[in-house]
Amino acid sequence: MSSAPLAPTPAIAAQQLKHVLDQLGTVLLGKPQALRLALACLLARGHLLIEDLPGVGKTTLAHALAVSLGLQFQRVQFTSDLLPADLIGVSIFDAAQQGFRFHQGPLFSQVLLADEINRSTPKTQSALLEAMEERQVSVDGRTHALPAPFFVIATQNPSQQIGTFPLPESQLDRFLMRLSLGLPDAAAERELLAGHDRRELLARLPAAISPADLLILQALASRTHVGERLLDYLQALLAASRSLAEGSHGLSPRAGLSLLAAARAWALLDGRDHARPEDVQAVLPAVAGHRLGNSLQMGATMARRLLEAALV
Repeated sequence: MSSAPLAPTPAIAAQQLKHVLDQLGTVLLGKPQALRLALACLLARGHLLIEDLPGVGKTTLAHALAVSLGLQFQRVQFTSDLLPADLIGVSIFDAAQQGFRFHQGPLFSQVLLADEINRSTPKTQSALLEAMEERQVSVDGRTHALPAPFFVIATQNPSQQIGTFPLPESQLDRFLMRLSLGLPDAAAERELLAGHDRRELLARLPAAISPADLLILQALASRTHVGERLLDYLQALLAASRSLAEGSHGLSPRAGLSLLAAARAWALLDGRDHARPEDVQAVLPAVAGHRLGNSLQMGATMARRLLEAALV
């Protein structure tokens, strides 16, 4: 009988994760902070929303993350005529067995790339709610478990673009983080223009770690120590968000748990076995922005005000 693999120390885990980040950096140039946040999001068992203009690398980042972590990957292009069954699957009558058989849809993958998620209708968007929260789906009165690990990485275009349906608050809250990549700097853009096609690089990209390694690292991140003073600081942030909120109720207890999980993952990326206030501050804009403001700019402004209102 084989024993379960031992978890690495935080220092060794940080080396493994640095290898993943270095590999991602060869595909998405000049975006180390966004890559680190995206990896922290998956370490914290969260789902990731990437919002930006078309053509800045949103889909490339999602695909590179899946490949580098050795995960089974499915991409679905969201459109206004996409139906929930196109994601989840359908039950089809099997004449040989005289009964209905469930045929799984693309949702049954370890990484689902929901490309341009806000181009689908609210009915299709809501089909993801149970999957993202419970890691399962219910069809025809039966529950079907999703693979482990399971992540949704969604991309969306800015809401002012034609043909978009804004994500409701309940859907946004299922995403641990919302990121924006932005345009590359001049040096990164020059290297991109002079270098290889990103699709060719993705095709040659090896898995930096295995899915089993990722599960171990996720468990290690969840055990990162959090002291009483850090909990006091986190509660101060939550309280401040509720007094600063304009047109919203501030951050919920679930948002607080999301901040805690992301801060633990950020600490592990630094090779530490304990989280600090600096870890919370580093992840707060990505975790809290979409819960405090509809637009990226409003979310960033509210996150900045929140950090100023709850200084250590």
